[in-house]
Amino acid sequence: MGTISISEDRFKKVLADVEALVKDVTALIDRDDVVKQRIAEIKANPSLGKTEKELDDYLKRRGVEID
Repeated sequence: MGTISISEDRFKKVLADVEALVKDVTALIDRDDVVKQRIAEIKANPSLGKTEKELDDYLKRRGVEID
């Protein structure tokens, strides 16, 4: 494979894009972990979510986004 020349400005842009993608992936993974933790809490104490609305309210208070 040959050598590729990239300008410093172009390289910085690509690097910034990659860093943004890494942050997005990290946020998704972290959110997934939060959801798993909350589900485990609810399974351990089912009274936390007796109805769907109560469950949604509980999850919202714990930082889980409900659509």
